[in-house]
Amino acid sequence: MAVEARRLEAVDGVFGIQAASRVLIEGLPSWMQELGLLVEAIESGRPAGAPPDWQPGAIIRLPFSPRLARGGVLCSQALMAAADTAMSLACAAAWNGQQPSSPVDQTIHFLRPATRVDILAEAHVIRMGRTMAFGSVSIRTVDDERPVALAQTAYALLRESK
Repeated sequence: MAVEARRLEAVDGVFGIQAASRVLIEGLPSWMQELGLLVEAIESGRPAGAPPDWQPGAIIRLPFSPRLARGGVLCSQALMAAADTAMSLACAAAWNGQQPSSPVDQTIHFLRPATRVDILAEAHVIRMGRTMAFGSVSIRTVDDERPVALAQTAYALLRESK
C-alpha cells in the first residue's frame, strides 16, 4: 500500500473490521479500490487461549472478476495487490491504526492457479520492530485450504521528518 500522508486511527479505540474497511476506502488509490477488496477479519488483540506465537493479522477477500483474469485465471498482479493490502492491514492491526509505512521487500511464490473463484489473503505479522515490520501472507481460494500463493513481506515504518 502506498505511503499515507496521515495516520488513520482506530474506530472506538479498536482497529477492527470497521477501521480496516475505512483504510481501504480512504487509504487506497482509486485503481486499487476497483479491485473490490473486502475485509473478512482483523485480529488485533490476543484472543483468550491464543498460542504463545500468536501475532496480529488480517484476512481480505478479492472477489473474482473477469477484468482481473486471463482465461479465467486470476492474474498475478491482482494476487500481489491483495497480499500487499492484507499485510498492510495486519500491520495496522498491530499498531492499532494505519501508520505511514512503505514496503521495502515483497516476495511471492505462485503455487497453483486460482480459476474463476474469489480468493482470501490471510496476513500475519511475524515480527514487529521499532522501524520495520515483517510478515507472511497465505493466499487461497474460498473453497480450498491449499495455498494458491505465499508471500513474505517487509515494511518500513516511516517517521515524519521535522
